Amino acid sequence: MDLSDATWRKASRSGENGGNCVELAGACGVVGVRDSKDPEGPVLLVTPAVLRAAVREAAALPTA
Repeated sequence: MDLSDATWRKASRSGENGGNCVELAGACGVVGVRDSKDPEGPVLLVTPAVLRAAVREAAALPTA
């Protein structure tokens, strides 16, 4: 899937310090997920439902 014209978004809480961030872009019923530090690297494509489930699961994990 060509995402060269996609509008990638990073969470506003990410800041500009180059931390551990991902960027998201919507396209044709899927969401692209990539590492903000490697924008030319691989992109994971998931459905919005899968992304929502993953975020819910991550939020439920205990913090260290």
